[in-house]
Amino acid sequence: MDRPHGPQDESQMKIHESEWGFLLLQDRMKVQVAVLLAMGLVGIAAWKSKTLQHSEFMETCDFEKLDGPDSEFCQGDLQVFYPELGDIGCTYIPKCHQYRKRITKEWRNPEIKYPQAEKNKNYVLIMADPDAPSRSDPKFRFWRHWLVIDIKGSDLRAGRLKGHVLTDYVRPTPPSRSGYHRYQFRLYEQPAYEAISLSPEEAASLGSWPLERFVEQFRLGSPVASTQFLTQHHND
Repeated sequence: MDRPHGPQDESQMKIHESEWGFLLLQDRMKVQVAVLLAMGLVGIAAWKSKTLQHSEFMETCDFEKLDGPDSEFCQGDLQVFYPELGDIGCTYIPKCHQYRKRITKEWRNPEIKYPQAEKNKNYVLIMADPDAPSRSDPKFRFWRHWLVIDIKGSDLRAGRLKGHVLTDYVRPTPPSRSGYHRYQFRLYEQPAYEAISLSPEEAASLGSWPLERFVEQFRLGSPVASTQFLTQHHND
């Protein structure tokens, strides 16, 4: 026959319940610590993986700068940014990571920035290839790739290329086995009240564009800044 629980028994039961609660709490804390440790190890592994990938990227990609006459074309601080490449001014586009293919087939127009632009002035940007169809036989010089006028200096300083587009951006497309092509960017200060346009003949074709005549016709003078990059067909 069970004897009635006395005050001492109830006290012991409470002690046992407290001990069990403490043990359960310890188990929960162990699980939480294990989870946190696992998350930390995963984070460390991911960080090491990214670090390794970055290290491999830096080791396998050689961004060679232009030299000689090609480097002399780069004047002023005109900056041209493509995704992943950064400012490619006065640079050969490397073949690694399919950059030459991506600049030809994937990426849209680059971001253009000119920190020295005067806020209250307008500018003209020309992108052209003087090596069409090849540098050794440039019979279609200049091939017009981009022409934008009425660009505000304040936008240029901020890297926002807004203006009136006379020729939409055309990706660099050097033909196979034609060697390296120069893709040149010229930035001009736009004369006040000058109505700049392309003639119907100019607008009808991109190739054999008389760039110098265009510059003279609209009194653009010398570029305030210029830069270029070189690339060739992605399979060459």
